[in-house]
Amino acid sequence: MSTYREKESIRRVIEGFFKTGIVDEVIIVNNNAEKGTLEEVKKTKAIIINEERQGYGYGYQSGIKQAKGDYIILCEPDGSYLSYDVEKFLVYAQEGFDVVLGSRTGQNTPLSGADMTVWRKWANVIEAKSVEILFNTNALTDVGCTYKLFTKSALKKLSKSWKTTNSLFATELVLLTVVNNLKFIEIPICFRKRVGVSSLTDKWYSLVKWAIFIQAFILFFWVKRTLRINYK
Repeated sequence: MSTYREKESIRRVIEGFFKTGIVDEVIIVNNNAEKGTLEEVKKTKAIIINEERQGYGYGYQSGIKQAKGDYIILCEPDGSYLSYDVEKFLVYAQEGFDVVLGSRTGQNTPLSGADMTVWRKWANVIEAKSVEILFNTNALTDVGCTYKLFTKSALKKLSKSWKTTNSLFATELVLLTVVNNLKFIEIPICFRKRVGVSSLTDKWYSLVKWAIFIQAFILFFWVKRTLRINYK
């Protein structure tokens, strides 16, 4: 987990993962986190590493490089994801999937009171379906969810191609999974209201801007990939 503005929730999230009894290590990447965050982390058994280059992508890439496990799970420390969903991911990983993607939009409940408004939900679904159609791949309903599981070998393969250093890294991981023909599946996870405010989705116009940005990124990735294949 990479942290920037999660001081109020990070300790509880870390302890939640250790309480599952199946998590060997929790790595927290200090990505210029707000004052007081590291003091909270130091009250736990989590490992702290520093990444001074600001950005979601930088943070998670640094954490991935330090992870020792055969299965590596990406999550966020803002309280919106639940630690016990790890068991769901492992069920499918042990069935031979290289990548298990969490989906926040496949819930039967009314979005668990989370910051997933109707507009945000359908923006996620449309973006995911565009990937599904453009790349003729498995069913997808969410491309922006951080909560994901990868085998260590899968991440080693993807790390040769990733380039994104901001919050688009979550979507880039999905796209790279698809084009590298890794065996993957998407599963529904619980998603709750985060602790604190997200700078990306706290205002409706920020949400619209971000949705357009993600869709443009997907289309650009597809065009670039298509032209390269045709050129060959």
